[in-house]
Amino acid sequence: MQHDPLLRAMARAVYDACYPTEDWAPIGFDEAERTGTVHYRQAVDAARQAKALTANAGEQLPLFAAA
Repeated sequence: MQHDPLLRAMARAVYDACYPTEDWAPIGFDEAERTGTVHYRQAVDAARQAKALTANAGEQLPLFAAA
């Protein structure tokens, strides 16, 4: 995912939202990415699906949230 920073950011957001504490996932996003845990793979899959749905809707995702 190093070639798609938006997809990586989306996967991190999904990971952090779904696995907020050690009760849900034993390691943080960066380590999960490095080792390819099931939690990481699920977050990436969810991010890919969300990105595809958004692209299909003709919307463009913002790079930064409006303040």
